[in-house]
Amino acid sequence: MAHLSDLKLAYRLYMAAYRYRQFDWRPGSVLTSPLPQARIAIVTTAALHRPDQPAFDASVKGGDWSYRELSLEVDLASLLAAHKSDAFDHSGVDADANLALPLDRLRELAARHAIGEPAPRHFSFMGSISAPGRLVEQTAPEVAAKLHDDRVDAVLLTPV
Repeated sequence: MAHLSDLKLAYRLYMAAYRYRQFDWRPGSVLTSPLPQARIAIVTTAALHRPDQPAFDASVKGGDWSYRELSLEVDLASLLAAHKSDAFDHSGVDADANLALPLDRLRELAARHAIGEPAPRHFSFMGSISAPGRLVEQTAPEVAAKLHDDRVDAVLLTPV
């Protein structure tokens, strides 16, 4: 397990001064289908994108709140990571996108009937969003609506 003491001094100081926000968390839905019948989507904050999609913009003050849609058929080896943070080692995700977007694992779980099926599309965000207002008010509800349209029963969150 990582500890704050593992971080560079600059990051420890930033995190000590950061004004963390609190949200009144209430689960938005309850799993109504057994997992062997459920459609599962992945939402990652690894800033993964296809080569034909724009990279996440590291220059956006407060963090790029946009997202990228990734189909179930995406070639994982072709994905690029545009995460701005250097507070973690990117080499694992760079070597195998399954670490942040485990589509191969979802397919395996479906083949074993542990889940119903992977969703047709999945979503990638940029982590390290220090000003999450537009994410909370705009893009998260857009993605939630798309997940609803895709009849997703559960979401696997892979924070980076």
